[in-house]
Amino acid sequence: MAPPKSFIWVRRVFLTVLTFFVVLPVYVMISSSLKPLKDVSGEFHWIPSGLTIRPYIDIWKTIPLARYFVNSLVVAGAATVCSVIIAVFAAYAVSRYSFPGKRVFTVSVLSTQMFPGILFLLPLFLIFVNIGNATGLPLFGSRFGLIITYLTFSLPFAIWMLIGYFDSVPKELDEAAKVDGCGPLGALFRVVVPAAVPGIVAVAVYAFMTAWGEVLFASVMTNDQTRTLAVGLQGYATQNDVYWNQVMAASLVVSVPIVAGFLLLQKYLVTGLTAGAVK
Repeated sequence: MAPPKSFIWVRRVFLTVLTFFVVLPVYVMISSSLKPLKDVSGEFHWIPSGLTIRPYIDIWKTIPLARYFVNSLVVAGAATVCSVIIAVFAAYAVSRYSFPGKRVFTVSVLSTQMFPGILFLLPLFLIFVNIGNATGLPLFGSRFGLIITYLTFSLPFAIWMLIGYFDSVPKELDEAAKVDGCGPLGALFRVVVPAAVPGIVAVAVYAFMTAWGEVLFASVMTNDQTRTLAVGLQGYATQNDVYWNQVMAASLVVSVPIVAGFLLLQKYLVTGLTAGAVK
């Protein structure tokens, strides 16, 4: 039975309004990035008086954006790779084997998501500083220290999500692989991992996005040489003015990797978040 026409029109109006509120910020960001500074410093104008690409050129000169971009790429990429590798092994062990403290481990992993991130800021800061003073290992103010910090956020979620995903892969596949001569690692990498690609991709996207846009820990755990994009964008604000056109241009530039990656991996991401991997 087809829905009534009144329902169809209500749905169209609702979707139109929703689209407007979604598209409006994007329009403001794009239009502001193409305006001269005088058009964005005072009263806001919906229609630019003129268009210029100068902000996209100046963003690389006002602050060392390229260095911040590399720092973010290295930190987010390394945190993502480490999260996926560790989570795959941990989730496979929990999913396929029984060992003392298994339930305590899984509950502990999940419980870490209940606490706000700021609760760990001071303890991590003191730990990194004390380790640096005792061993000379530069954790505070380094990329390596920031990678470890982001692992504390992304890894528990990655493990918990992959446990459920590996549970949906029939154990008969592991047994069949072992009959064919595979060991536990062979069954993992030749059978389970290929079947769980959507879940692994979803975990990787989550870990990368968490590290790419994080501000709180990056603002405390970094210095001028290791600063990431999320913190570096504050450099467009001076004591006298804020270069809003450059802020918008830089925001668009730094959003490109996230948007492009999401579009390329959208099929795997949606599957990984909504379905199992029984094949």
